[in-house]
This record gives sequence, structure tokens and C-alpha cells, in this order.
Amino acid sequence: MSDHRLPWGSREDPVSVGWAIERLRKDRLSQLAAHAGVSNAVFLEAVIDHLEEELNDRGLPFWWPAQEPKDGELPIGDVA
Repeated sequence: MSDHRLPWGSREDPVSVGWAIERLRKDRLSQLAAHAGVSNAVFLEAVIDHLEEELNDRGLPFWWPAQEPKDGELPIGDVA
């Protein structure tokens, strides 16, 4: 099965990412993408889009741990 990729030129502002992540996580991303029949990039974009639906009032996924205030800071949320 070949990976389903977006049509050439369909992205508005494509960038190449150059992060270093653990090989185990990269391999898992590749497994999940292959199982879905899409490229790693298409799968990662879908994961990010899905996360947008699960953000809390701090703008982070609900499962992300709360951050402790730094010394001298009050635990006040961002004001928009």
C-alpha cells in the first residue's frame, strides 16, 4: 500500500520540519500513518487538527499537566 499524500502544490505555505525526536516515537508515527494509509505529514496534520478540538481555557490539550507558577508569579491565566 502506498502512502496517500496531498496533491502536489496543494499546501499554501509548506515548511520542512527539522526536529529531533526519539526514534521510537518517529517509528510509531510512521506505523500509525501507514495503518491509516497516509503519509507521516498528512497524519501529523490530522492529529494537530484533532487537538484543536480538545483545548482547555489555557489553550492546551486537557491532558497536558498544569504548570506551576514560577517564584514570584501569581497563578493568573493569560488575558486576551
